[in-house]
Amino acid sequence: MITKPSKNETRQRRHARVRRTIVGTAQRPRLNVFRSNKHVYAQLIDDDKGITLVSASTVDKELAIEQGSNVEAAKQVGKAVAERAQEKGYKSVVFDRGGYLYHGRIQALAEAAREAGLEF
Repeated sequence: MITKPSKNETRQRRHARVRRTIVGTAQRPRLNVFRSNKHVYAQLIDDDKGITLVSASTVDKELAIEQGSNVEAAKQVGKAVAERAQEKGYKSVVFDRGGYLYHGRIQALAEAAREAGLEF
């Protein structure tokens, strides 16, 4: 019987393949995006030290997002992570889409972050 691999396994393989080349540094951290069925999460990561510098998600109380799994919520998260990054002095980042297609919520988050001032 032929078994179909789960979508998450194939996404994780794509993400691992991309992560071989994408590296976040202290000057240019990696903007990582994770999307679940209910929420969207974004964080800036310094891979040299292995620490998260800035994060934002639809779970944050400050953003007060009711429905966390739509394009509008992703736009708010993108804007919030860009503003928090600029407060800490980060202007340029490397975008890591996490193995997801650059479409829908991922695209909305990235474009909102660009509009808010992040360069990638």
